[in-house]
Amino acid sequence: MTVIADSSTRIPQRTYSRWAALVVLCAGTLMTILDGNIVTVAMPAIQSDLGFSGPGLAWVVNAYLIPFGGLLLLVGRLGDLVGRKRMFTAGLAVFTAASVLCGVATDQEVLIAARAVQGFGGAMTSAVVLGMLVALFPEPREQARAIAVFSAVGAAGGALGTFLGGALTQLLDWHWIFLINLPIGVAAWFAAVRVLAPENGAGLGRGADYPGAALVTSALMLTVYVIVGAGERDGTATALLALLAAALFTGFVLRQARTERPLLRLRLFGSRLLSGANAVQVLMIATMFGFQFIGALYVQRVLGYSELATGTAFLPAPVAIGLLMLFLSARTIERFGPYRVLLAGLVLIAAGMALLSRAPADGSYAADFLPPMLLMSAGFAAAMPALTGLAMSAAREEDGGLASGLFNTTQVVGGSLGLAVLSTLAASRTDELLGEGAELVPATAEGYQLAFRVAAAIAVAALMFAAVALRTRRPEQPRRRH
Repeated sequence: MTVIADSSTRIPQRTYSRWAALVVLCAGTLMTILDGNIVTVAMPAIQSDLGFSGPGLAWVVNAYLIPFGGLLLLVGRLGDLVGRKRMFTAGLAVFTAASVLCGVATDQEVLIAARAVQGFGGAMTSAVVLGMLVALFPEPREQARAIAVFSAVGAAGGALGTFLGGALTQLLDWHWIFLINLPIGVAAWFAAVRVLAPENGAGLGRGADYPGAALVTSALMLTVYVIVGAGERDGTATALLALLAAALFTGFVLRQARTERPLLRLRLFGSRLLSGANAVQVLMIATMFGFQFIGALYVQRVLGYSELATGTAFLPAPVAIGLLMLFLSARTIERFGPYRVLLAGLVLIAAGMALLSRAPADGSYAADFLPPMLLMSAGFAAAMPALTGLAMSAAREEDGGLASGLFNTTQVVGGSLGLAVLSTLAASRTDELLGEGAELVPATAEGYQLAFRVAAAIAVAALMFAAVALRTRRPEQPRRRH
């Protein structure tokens, strides 16, 4: 048993297990990740039950993503100031309560409002996790193992959400995709209160820049809104909103450069590893999130699978990711270094997506979908822990929550961007072919092929950028404050 403490922690009288704490952090993360994916397969049932229009249905997802992505950076920094355990446990409580409200919703307005509160709670929980994990495991070898476990849970949870969404919707009712969070959330909250070591944080007076917080939160929320709603607006409106988001970001940066107590220390972006890893993640997550969404549609609309069968078809992905991350990732990174492992993983992701782009209208799951999915799963299992380690290795201990929030923010931006771009391309190509007289299934399949080809190109771009921006013989060591 080990006492967990950092420079801002009052050493408690009792002792705390680091690995038990890791389990609690993974449980909280799993719940929020599951919720981000579990709703996808249930969307048709929600639309039918509550009477959503096509554009209105998108807000079941958007209402969650906008506050989640917009608040990650802010609550990550606040976690450094008020204490990461406080932020994590408060987020679990908010997320669980909002999940129950989603589960009992009987009209559109209540569901959308509850999803927004869920996004807020999810941001509170997710933003500080990596900072807590790095503080728990400062020794490189143990840290690599802990990151591998955490990444395995996160990656497997994404694909597992697709399975649970289909199973719960088909066997029970769509309300249960939200109500399932109640026992998980309550158990995780009680475990977090008992297992995580208390710590006070640096204090709000050391970085409570409220005008800066308003600027960056507005900018991030608007950015996510621009991305997820791009297909519903004309180009002029999208461009104007994007310019407004850029102006808000510019105002935030200028304020952080001049204020005595910045919310975000701009020197954090001076690290090539931190900035480069976040940029690579945007591209990599855009590819993988696009695969999850478009891939599920291909299996349902082209191969003709039901919701439950679609969820089952994705199960090999989390199994492969989990096994590879748990038993191979840390050893491989220790032997070859995170840079080489990251590049190898990105090669596998690009190759798998390129193979998937050939999936035809008369294809089969075993021949055309499963092999590329397993190839991408192996690539993601290699790339994600390596990328996480590179990003977090450059952050000071007192900036752990902020760096964690930033890393999670780029995940949301990357996923939203990939979903918006790839789904729009697929739909546009399908509509074009239908207008030319093509049959529905071949036209749909060709639309998905285009999306997969673009996703493969994005993965190649991530590989090329990582090869240049993250090249280093030795990973940067965390820079501690003296």
